[in-house]
Amino acid sequence: MGATRLGAIAVGLAGFLAAAPAYAQSAGGSDAEIALLKQQLRMLEQKLDKLQKQTNTNTEAAAAATAKAKAADAKAARVASAPPLIPVKGPVAPPDVIVKMPDNRPTICTADEQNCIAITSRVHYDVGGYDYRPNSAGTVPQKLDSGQNLRRARIGLIGKFFGDWNYALIYDFGGSSDGFGGAAPGSLPGGGTSGIENAYLSYTGFKPFGGKSALEIGVFDLLYTLDESTASNDILFMERSSATNIATNIAAGDFRSAVGGRWWNDTLWVGAYLTGPTTGAIHSASSVTPPGTSEQVGATARIAGQIISGDGYSLHLGGDAEWLITPPRNFVTNTQSLTLADRPELRIDPTNLISAAIANTSGAQVYSVEAAATYGGFFFQSEYYWYNVERDANTSVPAFGAPSAKFQGGYAQAAYTLTGETRTYNPSTASYNGIRPKNPFELNGSGWGAWEIGGRISQIDLNDQLGTPFGIAAGRQTVYTAGLNWYVNNNIRFMLNYLHGELNKQASSTSTVDVGSKFDAIAMRTQIKF
Repeated sequence: MGATRLGAIAVGLAGFLAAAPAYAQSAGGSDAEIALLKQQLRMLEQKLDKLQKQTNTNTEAAAAATAKAKAADAKAARVASAPPLIPVKGPVAPPDVIVKMPDNRPTICTADEQNCIAITSRVHYDVGGYDYRPNSAGTVPQKLDSGQNLRRARIGLIGKFFGDWNYALIYDFGGSSDGFGGAAPGSLPGGGTSGIENAYLSYTGFKPFGGKSALEIGVFDLLYTLDESTASNDILFMERSSATNIATNIAAGDFRSAVGGRWWNDTLWVGAYLTGPTTGAIHSASSVTPPGTSEQVGATARIAGQIISGDGYSLHLGGDAEWLITPPRNFVTNTQSLTLADRPELRIDPTNLISAAIANTSGAQVYSVEAAATYGGFFFQSEYYWYNVERDANTSVPAFGAPSAKFQGGYAQAAYTLTGETRTYNPSTASYNGIRPKNPFELNGSGWGAWEIGGRISQIDLNDQLGTPFGIAAGRQTVYTAGLNWYVNNNIRFMLNYLHGELNKQASSTSTVDVGSKFDAIAMRTQIKF
């Protein structure tokens, strides 16, 4: 009720009170009438009190609302003009997963890091050219192709379950023909193997004799020989030596199916594997084009270790053995054969300069020794191989049969890091890691990466029993290599190689016609890895 109405009631009440005595005197009213008037007077007083209280309440509420609104406006103004508040750090619940980037490799792990999955990749892009000089018109080939080659283009997943179960699935889109498959009708275009480079499972839960171990099955790069046990991201030159490649291609190397295990500690490494064919091999016994073949069976064994080590120096020694137990059999021709071949320690052109196709093969063995050492920025590594290829009776000389073919080869290489870094030892592979620059390259001049120079001489001799009808005259190849490596950071490297090669070869085991060749080559690799 408003203040106007309250004032009217008050005026009326005052008038009534003033008129009531006069009325009683003039009218000579009775006592009953006086009592009624008093009762009405009390009722009017009560209404007046009630209206007064209600008016006071409304006034107080309005004042409170106004004050509250003013306070809210003032608070909003203070918040708008105040500097940002610094949050108070309180307890945070642990995350379910952890995302990491070790060496820029995207990795996701559970909080206890017992289960992880990571993306891995490497790209090796080569460009280069040859000055190739055949010794005669009978030399094969007559020329080599200069240009480029996507040597490796790998991407895949690696990870672990429950701490001890490790796995990998890596595909390689690169190769000497930038592809995969085979050249025979019915095969995919490209190189000689499929693109599956790694697809394995390993268990590392056993830790016997105070060391570590791994039991492995699937397709992977076997840790056979020192050069092959060194990752392709860490090798000193663009390609491994021909002596190494010819040995590993028999029953080891990349893309190889295998089962076996290894054990190691800080000073000793021991491993042995049963091996099968590489990925991309024919699995059909009835195929005609390409010919169906049986699957080969082989084995490798290696014992090696860092026998001396200290601050800035180390010495590594080891020995290896490889067996081709059952060569693959061609079901169309019903023959077994083995080809020992390699390109001239460069892959710009995929042509093999040295190659020995050995028929009637019943088995093969390779034995080798390895040595390496570091002293500050100096690094040395060498291996030597002895090859023995067993042959069945030679049908062209039935009275004599065919003796085993024996070959040998090896390499020695050395390097020096101009910026002072050294190659560290990896006990799990019994090999040396690559260079990690102390001061990665920066445009502002604060770092120039790491610089390394190196040299190598390698030789492989695939001549045996020359002058006899069952001799082999595949030639003797010698290659001299000089290299310069620039490690921009842990993920990028540029390699520059110069090669001079000589192939001494006669037309056949009974013909001395010169079909050898010489070459000079220069090539550069751009390498990216994570």
